[in-house]
Amino acid sequence: MTELPAVAAQSSTTIGPGRLILVVGPSGAGKDTLLGLAKAACADDRSVIFARRLITREASAAEDNEQVSPEEFQRAASAGGYAMHWDAHGHRYALSNAINDAIRAGHTVIANVSRTVIASARRNYANPIVVSITAPPEVLAARLAARARSSDGKLERRLARTVDESASTPDFTIVNSGSADYHARQLVRVIRGERWDC
Repeated sequence: MTELPAVAAQSSTTIGPGRLILVVGPSGAGKDTLLGLAKAACADDRSVIFARRLITREASAAEDNEQVSPEEFQRAASAGGYAMHWDAHGHRYALSNAINDAIRAGHTVIANVSRTVIASARRNYANPIVVSITAPPEVLAARLAARARSSDGKLERRLARTVDESASTPDFTIVNSGSADYHARQLVRVIRGERWDC
């Protein structure tokens, strides 16, 4: 299954000076777990903002998302109310324009997005950083099976989804197959701009 991205058209000036950290990866990689731990670790840093996604499916306790109806989503998208939006797994996802205001104010914004928006984000933002969170195929399959979320659709379809990787090469890759705390600390180092290899 392919995904269709959209990033709001910007002027010839890229959005900065703050950083936009795009967290990407396949279903079951543990992105929400690591993002939750990283958010807790950065709670006292007001310069770091974890963006909430708007999604046209039921919200869950495992994700910090806002549920919107398909009609509401379409109205906002048509009116330019989203910094970026994309379709995946039969649902629609977006980030509000508030992230652009935060980045212009010098904040670091972290967002869980589709790999399909990376190429456009690299063109439109002054300081984009892409962090890929992944895991071995058998780990992905086991996590998705254990999650058993009805809105996920068919397990086989999520595992077989393909995305054109040519424009989405990450700056950092976290293979999330060990301790969640350890891998969350890796993500926090990226967010804080600290050395990755320590």
